[in-house]
Amino acid sequence: MTHYFSPEDHPTSQARSFTVRLGDRAFQATTDSGVFSTSKLDPGTKALLDVVPSPPGTGTFLDLGCGWGPLSMALAAASPTARVVGVDVNPRAVELTNANLKANKLTNARAHTVEDLLSSEPGFEFELMWSNPPIRVGKKVLHEIMRTWLPRMSPTGTAFLVVSKNLGGDSLHRWLQTEMGYAVERFASKRGYRILQVRPPVSAE
Repeated sequence: MTHYFSPEDHPTSQARSFTVRLGDRAFQATTDSGVFSTSKLDPGTKALLDVVPSPPGTGTFLDLGCGWGPLSMALAAASPTARVVGVDVNPRAVELTNANLKANKLTNARAHTVEDLLSSEPGFEFELMWSNPPIRVGKKVLHEIMRTWLPRMSPTGTAFLVVSKNLGGDSLHRWLQTEMGYAVERFASKRGYRILQVRPPVSAE
């Protein structure tokens, strides 16, 4: 059995298109079977977009677990001179994100599979990350995802994660802070979701 968070082949295509509002702008989007939230913007991503600060004008921004691309599109539209990088283990999600970016004429963003990005840019670093991480992969895999990507945050960077309170938002907060040493704040709580702001560990003087 495959899941939207796995790289294996996915079910037969059942594409659908709709208009989605991300922040104060409407976008055209196409989704498909085998990716996360195929019929609408999921409530966690909406909760994140409702409260997250506007991104800076420049820098490299990461959309971790891009799915069909709503966060990549929102970042690219808000900061047209920044570089936006979407990443996902699911090749169908990567294809959809790139198609949606092209359909909305967002030329400063591109999605990649995890393997392709890390092999082509082993020193990849970001200043800002927005992510609705795949909590249902389980704690062990989720922690490995965080260990892979958060160390690539620049010394002055920040990450915003949205996690359901009932699916471990508070435990992820504690783990990132106490075991990994990151500076973590509960930036907001909205509709049963925690929006966590994560900054690099404070080095001891």
